[in-house]
Amino acid sequence: AMSNGPDWTHALDDLHTQAAALVRDAASERMLERATETELAQQLASIAAFARLAEALLVDAVGEVPRRSEQAARDERMTSHLGCRDAVELVQSLTRVGPQTAARLLRAAKAVRPAVSDTTGEALDAPFPSVRAAMVDGTIGVDGILAITDPLQATAPRVSARARREAADIVVAEARGEGPDAAPPACAALLKIHAQTWALALDQDGAEPRERAAERKRALVLGVASPDGVPVRGLLLPEVAAQLQTIFDAHLSPKVAFDDPTAACTADGGDALPPLPARDDRTRAQRQHDALAAALHVAASSGLLPTIGGAAPTLVVSVDADDLARGTGYAHAQGCDQPVSVAVARHIACGGVIQRVTMQGERIVAIGTEERVFNRHQRRAIALRDGGCIIPGCGTPAGWCEIHHVTEH
Repeated sequence: AMSNGPDWTHALDDLHTQAAALVRDAASERMLERATETELAQQLASIAAFARLAEALLVDAVGEVPRRSEQAARDERMTSHLGCRDAVELVQSLTRVGPQTAARLLRAAKAVRPAVSDTTGEALDAPFPSVRAAMVDGTIGVDGILAITDPLQATAPRVSARARREAADIVVAEARGEGPDAAPPACAALLKIHAQTWALALDQDGAEPRERAAERKRALVLGVASPDGVPVRGLLLPEVAAQLQTIFDAHLSPKVAFDDPTAACTADGGDALPPLPARDDRTRAQRQHDALAAALHVAASSGLLPTIGGAAPTLVVSVDADDLARGTGYAHAQGCDQPVSVAVARHIACGGVIQRVTMQGERIVAIGTEERVFNRHQRRAIALRDGGCIIPGCGTPAGWCEIHHVTEH
């Protein structure tokens, strides 16, 4: 391979040395902590501008990896020479980033890096020349590149390359603060909105192909359980996400300030529930989790879902009777790799069904009948009495409420 000369390497080494010294000085002297708000804002903007220029070098360097790894012969590829199976793994190894960041860098490089002619070896125009120019002068970084190019690339081949480039030119002007509305330079989030708007305007017939692509990519995957919980990942169809958002909004919309210390949490089956604090300390993400849990509970108890083993989908939680009496130890939820606390078992049992199974070793010697802490007749009576959640102004219907005793049953 042809060397690019020692001067280029020395320049990178000098830049690295200066940056390292600057980071050390800023940390040891607490420069950022001592700055005024105006100075901190200026310093933050300057650091970000430097980072964008560094990203420009990184994108171009990353773009060379796939070009040198496209040879038909595996032994001639750069990835093979360095012991990696593909470009993403090689970029991960050399840059110490995660796979998602490596994939983003490669995608950005593909959008702004000029191709090389196979016949003459000359550099051809980049797919989005104006975006590349904005990258080289530090106007946008990787986030800005992808915010502009991803929505426009999705319209190919229905929209011509020329139309995509012209739309990108207009969005880049917004990134530079040179748009027709004289607005300040737009951040990546606003650039994405502008690019998406242009993509929709240019791709008037693209809705159906986009829907088919979304249907193919729809997914919901439960990850491997950890002591902290079970991760969830996937891609929802727009209408499914909209329905879920509606459920969240119904549960999370602020309807009343709970200042009454005697207010109860839900429709109750005894006297009242413990009072709800005046301030809800849950984060929005935690509240959305709890709203989804409530929706799943309603769906499972609706009688409309397919049965499993002749019964409605039922979460089975087992706990040793002695542990339950002492309030210590663990309970086990069927299908969950991690044990849950006895308190969780008590909470689930209070609104569900209890069945006692007597065992000697591994032999079952007695099976009790199912006992509901609140049977259907009691639930109907409570729903008639309370009408729904009894927190003032909540309005959650009775079917969505849980019923609990003040003193555990």
